Amino acid sequence: MASMSFALTRFSGLSAKTSLSSADFDPSSRRNFLPPTRVGLKISSSSAAESEPDLSVTVNGLKMPNPFVIGSGPPGTNYTVMKRAFDEGWGAVIAKTVSLDAAKVINVTPRYARLRAGSNGSAKTDVIGWQNIELISDRPLETMLKEFKQLKEEYPDRILIASIMEEYNKAGWEELIDRVEQTGVDALEINFSCPHGMPERRMGAAVGQDCALLDEICGWINAKATVPVWAKMTPNITDITEPARVSLKSGCEGVSAINTIMSVMGVDLKTLRPEPCVEGYSTPGGYSYKAVRPIALAKVMNIAKMMKSEFSGKDYSLSGIGGVETGYNAAEFILLGSNTVQVCTGVMVHGYGHVKTLCAELQDFMKQHNFSTIEDFRGHSLQYFTTHTDLVKRQKEAIEQRKAEKRGLKSDKDWTGDGFVKETESMVSN
Repeated sequence: MASMSFALTRFSGLSAKTSLSSADFDPSSRRNFLPPTRVGLKISSSSAAESEPDLSVTVNGLKMPNPFVIGSGPPGTNYTVMKRAFDEGWGAVIAKTVSLDAAKVINVTPRYARLRAGSNGSAKTDVIGWQNIELISDRPLETMLKEFKQLKEEYPDRILIASIMEEYNKAGWEELIDRVEQTGVDALEINFSCPHGMPERRMGAAVGQDCALLDEICGWINAKATVPVWAKMTPNITDITEPARVSLKSGCEGVSAINTIMSVMGVDLKTLRPEPCVEGYSTPGGYSYKAVRPIALAKVMNIAKMMKSEFSGKDYSLSGIGGVETGYNAAEFILLGSNTVQVCTGVMVHGYGHVKTLCAELQDFMKQHNFSTIEDFRGHSLQYFTTHTDLVKRQKEAIEQRKAEKRGLKSDKDWTGDGFVKETESMVSN
């Protein structure tokens, strides 16, 4: 999970909200200059450098050197790895999801399984899919808060976003938000989308799949939060635009999409046990990496079109997630309306230094099309999506036009000197 008013059809209505640096953003004053829904921040990009396209973006008032964001998960699990992400040049970091009581979070090992392009069990073909049954952070909240504060002290101009999730309890949500914001984080991403673990406690996707519950909890969160709030969407729902719409109407500044897809990775045909296998047993988990990208692109496109249609003229952000492995993949998400692009599994496969490749590839794409900034092409491809009925109509009209052209000239007055040979050929029957 979002202005796109393009010179070449720049999409208006999905941009974020102002041009403040993280150092300039004062949470205590936020309620004084933003309306109740906290909309009003504009997205912008710095003017392009003469030699290279400019990758910088400003989303919800937060300036990033590039649109590549570490997605919530193992790559943002502690101070050491988040520091590495900043040092390598990631645009922003979203930490692994935290809650008030980490003692309730108990992970198992192994908790990952890979899907390869080859036949069952093949170890030599490319990894195309990744499943995890990992829960949110199992580290004490106080430890994570201390590390958030340390990171913001050491990297005051870099964007650190806290991912949070809590049980169905208003006081609990308010306490968590208050404690997390005290560390100086720049924004909150709300995990309404983890597909496995603790649904009985009304956490994760159990909220994102229930729009009434989502509306209520978003209300609690946005009444308390003083920094921008992104709602992270689950793809495990019939129509992802419904929870996205509810989140925005309830006061969130943006949405992130998609989280992982509920899946069973496979069954080992030698042992007859499912993967990942823990003491001979498994449980469905979240599916990610490049095989999910087409699904993610469709979900992002649907959200972006909804935002353009229903929230035109208002400023919200969209963070695209799902199978991004190259800068060219990222360009696809941006063409469909994403302000930023998150990478999680890709970091686990390629490492933190991969951001340099992502940036170089995205700039290469921009050079090919003479784009100077991200805003030059964000949302451009949305105009080319339509209904199947309209596709039939368009093709019929195109066929009729081609037939008309093949029939040749209608009158002697239509002959031209430059096209004389082609015009002659257009009226030859064999």
